[in-house]
Amino acid sequence: MDTAHPSARTALVVGASGITGSALVEQLTGQDWDVLALSRTPVPGSTARHLSADLRSPESLAAALAEERPTHVFFTAWSRQATEKENIEVNAGMARNLLAALAHAPVEHVALMTGLKHYLGPFEAYGRGTMPDTPFREEEPRLPVDNFYYAQEDELWAAAGRQGFRWSVHRAHTVIGHAVGNAMNMGLTLAAQAAICRETGRPFVFPGSETQWNSLTDMTDAGLLAEHMVWAATEEAAGNEAYNVVNGDVFRWRRMWPALAAWFGLEWEGYQDAPRPLEEQMRGTEDVWARIVERHGLVEPDLARVASWWHTDADLGRPIEVVADMSKSRLAGFTGYRRTEDCFTRLFERYRAERVIP
Repeated sequence: MDTAHPSARTALVVGASGITGSALVEQLTGQDWDVLALSRTPVPGSTARHLSADLRSPESLAAALAEERPTHVFFTAWSRQATEKENIEVNAGMARNLLAALAHAPVEHVALMTGLKHYLGPFEAYGRGTMPDTPFREEEPRLPVDNFYYAQEDELWAAAGRQGFRWSVHRAHTVIGHAVGNAMNMGLTLAAQAAICRETGRPFVFPGSETQWNSLTDMTDAGLLAEHMVWAATEEAAGNEAYNVVNGDVFRWRRMWPALAAWFGLEWEGYQDAPRPLEEQMRGTEDVWARIVERHGLVEPDLARVASWWHTDADLGRPIEVVADMSKSRLAGFTGYRRTEDCFTRLFERYRAERVIP
């Protein structure tokens, strides 16, 4: 594919204000792409052109995209529902609606972000049945459970067959990156926990399982994921494949947790006998957060937009080891790498500079 004239490429980033979407917008605008940012709210400080549409409404999408001609689409949006059946209906429907609304456009590639629940099963079915051994590899068959990731892949492949574009699927582990108001944001959630611990004089307590405390694991930096998605979308040989996307290092929480506590200047406690979920530890701390916001002049007073206790509890509470293999990407030519501890500290520094955390 000719990459000598980047202005000829127009990227449509769907879910542009989320953790991964905002990282994509930042990277693509920095590389002189024409960027369309589809999200409920504009990406703060971005030069990308904001589009607003309801992904659940074919009519809304058709109206918003009728005059647009994206060549590359990056789909990072999702909507959490009460059951996996509803997740499938809503999230597969959003992908189907979006791709149908682009049938007129000269789309060359669609990159779909999913995750390691491809191997783990959805939240309501973690660990049921026979799971693949770690590290997870892309060739593993689907689990025999309902999973909206599978349904989204099916919609992607069906549309590719009709519309003739190349595709890629990006299976990330827990993504840490910059966003506020995101439903799955471990980095900001742990920063909020630390701020509340400092304010109340309590230790920084690991919320998860014994397995997560002691086992090897990995994570995905949003910037690295953005690099990976753009790589797959622009390298001809990388298309029409599914890839795991993790930082490249592995760690144990029993080492990472004290390091994070030290950055915040806190005493800490590791796993002790049973998980201590954040939804229990942090219950009723909204007034504490309000005091922190007022004293430090922070910009987000709504704790529910800062911390997603449930999601961090789900990730750190797993009773199974979770680690992914990156060999497929490496052999295909992707060499991006991050050290996870550095990802956390850079993120904390950015949130502090923007007065999101004290």
